Amino acid sequence: MTFRRVTLFAFVAAVSGTVFLLHSRTVTTPPIPEIRLLRTPNKGIQPQVVVDSEGMLHMIYFRGDASAGDIEYVRRAPGEKVFSSPIRVNSRLRSALAVGTVRGPQMALGREGRIYVVWFGSQKEPGGRNDPAPLFFSRLNDSGTAFEPQRNLIQYANGLDGGLSVAADSRGNVFVVWHARGDVPGEAHRRVYVARSTDDGRHFAREVPISPASLGACGCCGMRAFVDHRGTLYVLYRAAAEGIHRDITLLLSPDQGQSFRVERLGPWNLNACPMSTEYLSEGGRKVLAAWETAGQVYFTTIDPRSQRISSAFSAPGAAEGRKHPALAANSRGQVLLAWTEGTSWEKGGALGWQLFDAAGRPILPPGHASGVPVWGLPSVFGDRQGNFTIVY
Repeated sequence: MTFRRVTLFAFVAAVSGTVFLLHSRTVTTPPIPEIRLLRTPNKGIQPQVVVDSEGMLHMIYFRGDASAGDIEYVRRAPGEKVFSSPIRVNSRLRSALAVGTVRGPQMALGREGRIYVVWFGSQKEPGGRNDPAPLFFSRLNDSGTAFEPQRNLIQYANGLDGGLSVAADSRGNVFVVWHARGDVPGEAHRRVYVARSTDDGRHFAREVPISPASLGACGCCGMRAFVDHRGTLYVLYRAAAEGIHRDITLLLSPDQGQSFRVERLGPWNLNACPMSTEYLSEGGRKVLAAWETAGQVYFTTIDPRSQRISSAFSAPGAAEGRKHPALAANSRGQVLLAWTEGTSWEKGGALGWQLFDAAGRPILPPGHASGVPVWGLPSVFGDRQGNFTIVY
């Protein structure tokens, strides 16, 4: 597809003896990218994707019983249509949990293409239902052929419920984040914690709280961590101040997790837990953050250099039953936002998506597809041609 060219020709006009000259210029409209749908391989759910600098697509997903299943990792080279044979991430069979959607595994890409994965320990694991729930971590080995034995990273911040994530940079820093109980019982006093590694995930320091104690953390909501190309760490989660102020909150750290700035992106007063998830990605020279509020999905963009945050953009149409947003941007700044519709506890639903231009204006009508499975959610990635793929 080629660019549409609109040319304004020079002309000379005499008006009341005055001559005006309009110079010729060309306005280009970026092409509309292709949007492809891809089912999660091997009948998996809760896909997570990342594309490396060479165009290699890396993916993890959950398989099996949602209360005690496995995580698999596959990859696909640029131009290929077939994924590699799956590699099981968890070293102990059926030690992963996916119930509730918000508890799915998450993945990050670090130095020299190493993959890191975190997940909730299943209720059948030691430290499951009646004991402090484990937060498991594993990383791809040096040869890229298997994942190392899983480790529980929690040293003292127990009380996992709905939120964990992992992020990594190109310098060997790995950040595992989760929210857990604070010094006082109740989600109004929960804190976000980070355990940091400076040696590519070989060792982790003891976790430390990074969120203000006054904000709390929504107990059964997910969260997301991400590191941009400049090394800034972003942590997106839902607060629970006083048990009712469930604002989407962003923590930003330009110094590898040593200090954080707090920004409120989406206010929401609600005396209940909405079991929502968040998403962070980078593209088109911007960082993108997405979340749900009151059945609608939103996103904002962040300038990595100035850390200036744009106003929020929402998906068009009726705001009812939209959850679990995911998004990506291409080099032209176009953004694809995807979400689920009609999903709830033990209930699947449909997929929705909307393409936006670089200014946040919708392009074309929204798209829809059926078949989001129970506990399912989408993930989105772009390719070098500027096209997008939604995995669900």
